[in-house]
Amino acid sequence: MRLVRYTHKDEVRTGVLVGHDIHPTPGQGPVAALEEVTLLAPCDPRVIVCAGRNYGVPGKLRKPRLFLKAANAVTGPGAEVRRPHGLRRLEYEGELAVVIGRTAHQVPKRHFRDYVLGYTCANDITADDWRNDGQWVRAKSADTFCPLGPWIETDIDDPAGLHIRTRVNGLVVQDSPTAAMLFGVDELLAYVTRWITLNPGDVLLTGSPDGVGPLAVGDEVAVDIAGVGVLSNTVR
Repeated sequence: MRLVRYTHKDEVRTGVLVGHDIHPTPGQGPVAALEEVTLLAPCDPRVIVCAGRNYGVPGKLRKPRLFLKAANAVTGPGAEVRRPHGLRRLEYEGELAVVIGRTAHQVPKRHFRDYVLGYTCANDITADDWRNDGQWVRAKSADTFCPLGPWIETDIDDPAGLHIRTRVNGLVVQDSPTAAMLFGVDELLAYVTRWITLNPGDVLLTGSPDGVGPLAVGDEVAVDIAGVGVLSNTVR
C-alpha cells in the first residue's frame, strides 16, 4: 500500500495511491487522479534521526554514528532544493528512510517491524562547506535539505532486500543494495530508541552509499529505490 500526503484544491489531504488514483482518507474529499494533485512529503516528522557512514567496510564502526536533521528541512517530491547563496559545494546523499508507525521506545531488534509504518526515499542534502567548518546543524538542516517521497510503501518485509540508485541529470552516481548497510534497520531502530523516543510520522534515515557528490544549480537529482519509488528534485 502506498500512503500519500498531497494538496488538492488548496487543501492538504492524506490517502492511498491505487494505480493512478488517490483514494483519500474518509471525509477528505473525492477520489482524485494523481496528475490532478501535488504530492507533499508523505509524512510530517517532528524528529529526523540520521545514521552517518552506514555503508563501507564491515567492522569499521563499532556502533552507529548518529546526527539529526531539523523538521524545517523537509520538502516533497518535485519540490526545489534551494542552494544557499555563497555555498561552494552542495551534496546529494540518496537514502532509504524509515517512517515510524507507533511510539517506539527501547525497541527490541527482533520486533522492529512492529514499529515501522513503511519506507520512503530520502535525499540527505548537505552543505559541505559548513560541515567542514563544524557547523553540522546548518550543514544538514537548512530549508529544503530533506526531500522525502514520493509516498510511504508499507508492503516491504525486508528492508535489506532493496536497491538504491541515485541519478544526477540521468547519470547513475550511487548504486548499492541496502544489504550493504553496516547496521540494518533493526539495529538502528533498537539503538536510536534506547535514548530517543520516536513517534508516529517520525523518520529514521539509514545512511548513504558510496558515490556522494556535488550538485549545481539546475541539476535534477533522483533517488530511485526499487520497490519503494523515485524521489526527484531540482536545485535552484
